[in-house]
Amino acid sequence: MVLALARTTAATLCLNRRLLRQAPQDHLNNMRKSLVLSLLASLALLSTPAAQAQAQAIVIKLGTSAPQGSPWHKLLKEAAQGWDNISSGRVKLKIFAGGTMGNEGDMVTKMKLGQLQSAALTSIGLHEITPEPMVLDLPMFLETREQKESILAVYAPKLEAALLAKGYVVLNWSEIGFVRFFSTQSRNTLAKMQAGKLFVWDGDPASAAAWKAGGFNSVVLSATDIIPSMQTGLIDTVAYPPAVALAIRLNDKAKYMSDLKWSSLTGAMVVTKKAWDQVPPELRPSLLKVARQLGQQTVQDARKTEDDSIAKMKMQGLTEVTISDKPAWRKKVEDTYGVIRGKVVPEGTFDEVLKLVMDYRAAHGGK
Repeated sequence: MVLALARTTAATLCLNRRLLRQAPQDHLNNMRKSLVLSLLASLALLSTPAAQAQAQAIVIKLGTSAPQGSPWHKLLKEAAQGWDNISSGRVKLKIFAGGTMGNEGDMVTKMKLGQLQSAALTSIGLHEITPEPMVLDLPMFLETREQKESILAVYAPKLEAALLAKGYVVLNWSEIGFVRFFSTQSRNTLAKMQAGKLFVWDGDPASAAAWKAGGFNSVVLSATDIIPSMQTGLIDTVAYPPAVALAIRLNDKAKYMSDLKWSSLTGAMVVTKKAWDQVPPELRPSLLKVARQLGQQTVQDARKTEDDSIAKMKMQGLTEVTISDKPAWRKKVEDTYGVIRGKVVPEGTFDEVLKLVMDYRAAHGGK
């Protein structure tokens, strides 16, 4: 629209110049008035709120693995509408759902290249930016919703500072759920689980090394290869949150789920600092408030979805397996701390959060 008006104004100027050269003197005054009125009309159109919004709109492209039409996708769309309303169309959040921008590593790469400005990531994707957030999702570290909520409230500022140092602003924190082991066989002991062919995320050699140190038979793959690899037998065990397992129909093949909460899986919505700095300063607090409300709602929805997903999968034939040697699991996890501390998570971050965990357990009867 702005370009069309500019062209119209230029054409008007040219036409009037020709006419001025050709017209008799007594018509000049009228033609000058016509030229002035034409210019004023064009400038008036250019200064309308609609034209200004179109000229100044900032588009933030966000990638997410959340399936199209899923509760997470719907909440993101609500946030996008909220941003549009608050900014009067000056800031638009364009959502690319369903993994259309690739896996989380791909989305991080696209943000670095400027092809995306934002992404809804788990700690797996955040680890591609900086290792500190992975501390929230270490095995058997944070074992209850209340414990995680308490520790995140204390430690989030340090995690946000680490991400900001790498050029990313955290818009919100959220939960995906607790990770359980899904397998094609009933595996009720550590030894039996170690014998399975376990899917491990690619792009994170340190985490793969930690699984190996724990004695697991890991197979490194992209998340998009889980279902095909399960069908071919390349893997037979996956550690995944129940809601995600149901969404990708993992339970169609892996009909056994452990009752052990192996780890939590944290989510965060991040935007590049470069893109965030382009947002008018007076709009940022209101947009951030919408994003934080989205995070809080996502947490509540994720908890309900997790419970509902387990119930639904059980109705579809899933069997929950009781792990009979949980103390052995905890000892094995603690044995891997030497691999995790300083390699998967920075030493200082590991030590600080471990102290918070131990203090919380001491204050809540070991839970």
